[in-house]
Amino acid sequence: MLSMFQAGGFFMYPILLVSIIALGLFCERASFLYFRLKLDADAVFQKVMLSLEGMNFRGAIEECTRFEKHPLGRILKAGLLKSDRRDKEIERAMEEKIIQEIPRVKARINLLTLFANISTLLGLLGTIIGLIGAFQGVSNANEAMKQEMLASGISVAMLTTAFGLIVAIPCLVGYYVLNNRGDHLIDQFEEKALGLFNALSSMKQERETSC
Repeated sequence: MLSMFQAGGFFMYPILLVSIIALGLFCERASFLYFRLKLDADAVFQKVMLSLEGMNFRGAIEECTRFEKHPLGRILKAGLLKSDRRDKEIERAMEEKIIQEIPRVKARINLLTLFANISTLLGLLGTIIGLIGAFQGVSNANEAMKQEMLASGISVAMLTTAFGLIVAIPCLVGYYVLNNRGDHLIDQFEEKALGLFNALSSMKQERETSC
């Protein structure tokens, strides 16, 4: 593998650099999305709802505060803090908080597609330059050596394309994995925010009816 890497020429090194950066980015984002944002959303939501069922708004807010490092805790808390306001204000408060959290969840994920494109293009550029060098060498070689030099030059040039694709494909896979995880989390935030909004709205209507 090392000999093939060295045979690929100069452009193998920029592609290698891109692969290292992409791997670091993937690990950082995967750690954030799968570990730091790991939370049993249903359990947290049920605890909040239990407090609300007992008309314990302070307890519900304190429950959200316990998970304030997680976006869901901040989103639900934003709605609870507006629970004495009109439905529109409650809804707007949680929507604004969700909009604030989306860029944090999706941050830098799209760079993986950029790295995939860069590695592919670097591979193609290396191949083209390698082929130019091969044909120039053939033009100066004697008749007996031309075929051997051309085959060798093409083989070396193709290594950069292969390496570029080897880097690009995992980058694209990583992008879709992280992007799907981000979409799942955002859907979860919206679902729980809607659930809280409906619960607060129903409680307000019950109070108004009883009065």
